[in-house]
Amino acid sequence: GIDRLQRFCKVTRENNIRWAWSNTCCIDKTNHVELQESIISMFSWYGTSAITIVYLSDVTDEESFRNSVWFTRGWTLQELIAPELIWFYKKDWTPLLNSKQNHKYDPKIAKIISETTSIERFVILRKFVPGLRDVGSDEIKKRMSWLASRKTTKVEDMAYCMMGIFGVHMAVMYGERHNVFVRLQKEIMNLTDDLSLFDW
Repeated sequence: GIDRLQRFCKVTRENNIRWAWSNTCCIDKTNHVELQESIISMFSWYGTSAITIVYLSDVTDEESFRNSVWFTRGWTLQELIAPELIWFYKKDWTPLLNSKQNHKYDPKIAKIISETTSIERFVILRKFVPGLRDVGSDEIKKRMSWLASRKTTKVEDMAYCMMGIFGVHMAVMYGERHNVFVRLQKEIMNLTDDLSLFDW
């Protein structure tokens, strides 16, 4: 609600950040053009941000961080993967770590993230490059597995939230249900011969 937005703005101001964007209120979902642009662009927005602030309303310490609902949501996968610099904030809006360094690069936090998400630590500890250029075999299967334990409110968003990770773009059409995965596969096929595309 409004309190969360005010706290977010307070944190950005205290850290001398002049401009801030919140994914909870800065997208007009009644405007189809704006919604489509936002969904297609979101991965690059996270990737080019100076910092991504992640508020975890169910986290009070490192142990509860491991069990946060944030790790179960489809859209938060790119929120984790795309940014180069992340600060995690707990329920009371205090930092998860008492440090201005990259929280996801902290060895203990990186270990928790890797164990919770099944994403290899080397992926977490480096800048992620979207797309499928110069990647190994079974890369598609591996990336799809990152989504296996996650959920979205709308079926279509399970595919849309992977577009940036695979470096593909396609029209946003809510209502097509599971057919969206066929479209996603076709877009990925244009980039690779990796047959693990059909094994997830």
